[in-house]
Amino acid sequence: MPQYTPPLRDMQFVLHEVFKVSDALNLLPRYAEMDADTLNAVLEAGGRFAAQVIFPLNRSGDEEGCTLDKTTHEVTPPSGFKAAYAQYVQGGWPALSCAPEYGGQGLPFVVNQCFYEMLNSANQAWAMYPGLSHGAYQALQVHGTEAQKKLYLPKLVSGRWTGTMCLSEAHCGTDLGLLRTRAVPCGDPQSGAYRLTGSKIFISAGEHNMAANIVHLVLARLPGAPPGSHGISLFAVPKFNVNEDGSLGARNAIFCTGLERKMGIHGNATCQIALDGAFGTLVGAPHKGLAAMFVMMNAARLGVGCQSLGLTEVAFQNALTYAKERLQMRSLSGIKAKDQPADPIIFHPDVRRMLLTAKAYAEGGRALALYCALLLDQEIDHPDETVRQDAADLVALLTPIVKAFLTDNGHIATNACLQVLGGHGYIRESGMEQFARDNRINMIYEGTNAIQALDLLGRKVLGSHGAALQKFGQLIAALVDEEGVNEKMAEFIDPLAALAAQVTKLTFELGVRALQNPDEIGAAAADYLRVAGHLALGYFWARMAQVALREITAGNADPFYPAKVQTARFYFARLFPETASLMRTAHSGSRPLMDTDAALA
Repeated sequence: MPQYTPPLRDMQFVLHEVFKVSDALNLLPRYAEMDADTLNAVLEAGGRFAAQVIFPLNRSGDEEGCTLDKTTHEVTPPSGFKAAYAQYVQGGWPALSCAPEYGGQGLPFVVNQCFYEMLNSANQAWAMYPGLSHGAYQALQVHGTEAQKKLYLPKLVSGRWTGTMCLSEAHCGTDLGLLRTRAVPCGDPQSGAYRLTGSKIFISAGEHNMAANIVHLVLARLPGAPPGSHGISLFAVPKFNVNEDGSLGARNAIFCTGLERKMGIHGNATCQIALDGAFGTLVGAPHKGLAAMFVMMNAARLGVGCQSLGLTEVAFQNALTYAKERLQMRSLSGIKAKDQPADPIIFHPDVRRMLLTAKAYAEGGRALALYCALLLDQEIDHPDETVRQDAADLVALLTPIVKAFLTDNGHIATNACLQVLGGHGYIRESGMEQFARDNRINMIYEGTNAIQALDLLGRKVLGSHGAALQKFGQLIAALVDEEGVNEKMAEFIDPLAALAAQVTKLTFELGVRALQNPDEIGAAAADYLRVAGHLALGYFWARMAQVALREITAGNADPFYPAKVQTARFYFARLFPETASLMRTAHSGSRPLMDTDAALA
């Protein structure tokens, strides 16, 4: 049976020793009194909820799945999910990082990031029900009318209602400019009220009985809207209409008509949704719905990276336990377990390669994700406008990397951990195959990883003439200047500095090529994103190694620090060099891909 232990020690290391997060947060007026003890106490309680309440439902939820009553259009989640959600609400967890004016606890995003990593390790399918509500809350907080905020935000913050995002349609996935769902005004033209008709697919948590109401954020077209993405508007469409006194009224004409039969995340209701004159209100300006929805989509993209981070961690934990216990063959360098007929497989080099791959991607990904969460806190609350803008630029640059690089790494890691278990990894009893199946969706939804790569190279890097990339490069340069003469850091600093220079050169070359042939961007984007991902992870691994080496030099005997240095050494020796082949394929250009009509005839 699988197991899960919240990685609190590593989270505390990244927060307090690497990022000095209390000092950083104290510069923000909202968190002037925030201290490490408070953060740690919240995370310890969150870890208990994840490990003790929802992790035991992970396998049973996968096996049971969701049930749709086609007569009533109601969906019943797996057994235990509703009770766990009630406990989640009772504990105040939905309000963790939400604004106090709507009933939130007002804690920083870095706390919520840690909490959701643990939820995703414990049960990704369950975590998606409340997770989507955060994105709906953020979109309405930024773009909603005062009436919408008053109606919806306190309910979303309390967890009494949940939220979804309704984007995709059967004939269009990422290309939302092709969507056909329509909205027509009803009643007073100034009321912002509309009736929506159309259909949506792939709507995660789109129908369930865990909360009293569901607030769907739906993209649709107004009459006479311009074609393409410039003609999309956003609407808030509740499952149950709301009376003037705030009580729930009649069922709105938005229904689940089918559940997708999926490879993984069986415990989450991925719905086909039909709207038949459903009542909704306009969010933001007409024809500006995609910009408003991007608030939720960007939050979701960081959240999806967090999902794979959680699965990478739990897969590693279970593979490590198995490798220490499983006996098979003798070690190549001699007998290790003299009292056993064979040695534990953890003594085989290739098993260690797979385990360390998962460990390096989990711990490096955690540092990257927490850094982005801290940037979000600074972007919103820092009193210095320059700091706010720098934080915004960096989080925009890193968002596609978090989404694509961490989910690709999750795929690598969960499959490596499955391989550690051998045949036992392939059968359901171990739980490992579920981690691999659940992770697979993360590379696809909220914009496929290829879309993230195009966004990174085409918009975030070349679109800003490299300005955002230069800001991240300045962080690397500062670290190189600080540690460049430290021999103990050379194995981490030297390859990082070299890659930073190579990425600058590669970026310039791709920009020049793209002026002649835009396909050059598409041909190089996936490789470029993965190189950029290693550049980011390499920076954070070097910083973690820096802190660990200083503790060791100071005489700290905690084995945590040698373990961190050893993992950093593995990452730079065995994973970071992937960038050499990636840059070579990125340099190969578009011709080997596009001059292939005969091959693909």
